[in-house]
Amino acid sequence: MADDVLYTVEAGVPQNPIEDLLRMDRIPHIWCPGCGIGSTVNCFIRGLQASGLDLDKVAVVSGIGCTGRVAGYLKLDSFHTTHGRAIPFATGLKLANPELKVVVYSGDGDLIAIGGNHFIHAARRNMDMTVILINNMIYGMTGGQVAPTTPISATASTMPHGNYEPAFNLPHLAESCGAVYVARWTTFHVRHIIKSVKEALLKKGFSFIEIFASCPTLYSRRNKLGDGLDQMIYFQENSEIKNGADTKSVGVDFQGKIIVGKFVDIERPVYHEAMYGHLKEKYGEEYMPSDEIKEFISGQNGD
Repeated sequence: MADDVLYTVEAGVPQNPIEDLLRMDRIPHIWCPGCGIGSTVNCFIRGLQASGLDLDKVAVVSGIGCTGRVAGYLKLDSFHTTHGRAIPFATGLKLANPELKVVVYSGDGDLIAIGGNHFIHAARRNMDMTVILINNMIYGMTGGQVAPTTPISATASTMPHGNYEPAFNLPHLAESCGAVYVARWTTFHVRHIIKSVKEALLKKGFSFIEIFASCPTLYSRRNKLGDGLDQMIYFQENSEIKNGADTKSVGVDFQGKIIVGKFVDIERPVYHEAMYGHLKEKYGEEYMPSDEIKEFISGQNGD
């Protein structure tokens, strides 16, 4: 066997059904044993396959951090961008080519700390994109620093005596900023994630899915919570599905109950529609949008 071959496949062994959408030359991945990110990738691919979308028109954008590495493992048009800038990159893609289904796939630190302002305004504008945020409640790649999602009293490398900063309630943040689809799950809820990914991908507007995933190397170890299996058991025993729950009520405490479900599913004009409608009303026949914009608007309206 050549030195550069990482694995061999025995004859007759069935291929993993998600393998066609993975860059197998980059396997094995960098994620730690027990990390939940790999499970979310499996769910995302299955949800994407179920959506029936044209894979040549799907683009995945991620930033920096453990989850930011997802884009590099997906056999799709993908961008691994700078820290906190996944959403503006994705916005540029959507504005330049409205036919694309743009997905942002990154972590809580990347999207909500340094990238928080971009998250807020993309939701406000109702940019037509799907944001999948993996929440491990800590900065996993850079040393275990406290994150904007770290619960009160949990310890981190920069909070060795326990965190005293309130954590964001991300579903409430997303809804209050204008997201039209908001859901939350844990890596225990694999079938729910698959269905939610399919719904979010087919949803017109800014759709948001938060997925709680274990970080056994830094978060769990530092907080004496056991390994990845222990965290999975915690997700199983402490999650409660409440579809349609008021997002104000779904904040999370340290090792407390996690309210999961689909919380928001509404309709409102996406950015391209608002822009087209405003300029068409203001300039009438003098307004000449690009063919891509006209095709996008026509497709959204079912004309």
